[in-house]
Amino acid sequence: MTMKKNETKNFDQDAAQWDEHPGKLKMAGDAAAAILREVPLSADMDVMDFGCGTGLLGLQLLPQVKSLTGVDSSQGMLAVLRSKIAARGLTNVQMQLIDFASGERPAGRYHLIVSSMTLHHVPDTAALFAEWFDLLHPGGQVAFADLDAEDGSFHNDNTGVFHFGFDREKLKQLLHEAGFADVRATTASVFSKEVAGRGLREFPIFLITATRREV
Repeated sequence: MTMKKNETKNFDQDAAQWDEHPGKLKMAGDAAAAILREVPLSADMDVMDFGCGTGLLGLQLLPQVKSLTGVDSSQGMLAVLRSKIAARGLTNVQMQLIDFASGERPAGRYHLIVSSMTLHHVPDTAALFAEWFDLLHPGGQVAFADLDAEDGSFHNDNTGVFHFGFDREKLKQLLHEAGFADVRATTASVFSKEVAGRGLREFPIFLITATRREV
């Protein structure tokens, strides 16, 4: 699994103002609410937030679980998350700076992997699902949110965007092929935004959950 190196620089530049965007707060909040509805969290769970950014998703789940590990390729994003950890005195949150473009992989084993609006930045979806499978304990789960298939108008700049959303059924098939079972999809949110020359558009965002088969 690889990402373009210039993508990390863009996220570093945006990190300081990331939490000031109401749309980003809404998407993370809706994803967290959907996960809380669909996944039974417990106090013995170690959770990884893949593409954690500033922690908008993972920190909302933290009160319900044992630990959170935020994984991201952007130093700027993790610097913001680090400041939140310090300000709140959190002792059960860790971070991993992973250079995906160089082939680095996250470390550890987890009971749950969550992610929000990151999948479309990853070129090889099947390889990512295989990686997640290896990172999970048997019986562990994934829960990730992203865009339904769209025409490329969601982002103002599609640099570093490898997929214009996804077909839910195709993702479910890839998860089955990677060794997951009990694959389910639901609509987590509908995001509305003005698109130049097209007016107000609505973009559905799904949440897909799946369980690592026992081996």
